[in-house]
Amino acid sequence: MPQTLPAIDQAAPATAPPAPPTALSLEERLVFISAAMSVRLDEAKVAYEVNTAHIETEPVDLADVVTVPLTPTLQPPQSYPTPVAALLQRAHHRLLTGGWCKDVLVDEDGARCMLGAIRIEARGDGGLEASAATVLLDAIRRKFGDGVDSVPSFNDAHGSGRVPMRMLDQAAGLADARGL
Repeated sequence: MPQTLPAIDQAAPATAPPAPPTALSLEERLVFISAAMSVRLDEAKVAYEVNTAHIETEPVDLADVVTVPLTPTLQPPQSYPTPVAALLQRAHHRLLTGGWCKDVLVDEDGARCMLGAIRIEARGDGGLEASAATVLLDAIRRKFGDGVDSVPSFNDAHGSGRVPMRMLDQAAGLADARGL
């Protein structure tokens, strides 16, 4: 006679089902990502060392490389010998050290526009100031065309002092070349 096996109860599970995974918080995800990046960076470091081990190098003495001050000195350069060129050069240096502004001759922080820098450096000499402004306007028109009406309008058309300061420097060279 065939032997019958006992029936297995299929309805009752032997173990409880696993709980659904909970979402990780931002901090937990960042910790995991940081750990993964650390592993990748360590692997890259080892790979770099292996790939460059055959290259012979000599230690570099920074005293041999760095021969100038690390921070630029804002001392005025050697002055031009002509008065208008020297005035424009001083005005350029004033904008470099004191700051540039627009829409006013001098702002509340003491920064100056191009004409304000020329005026303070002219030290009350109206003729010298007018000559410097004329040369500056000529230099501006050479570079940007005849559509520029005046030095103040050119100054105020810019969002930073980079171009106005460069034009003052170029005007100083132009004045020197003209013997002014």
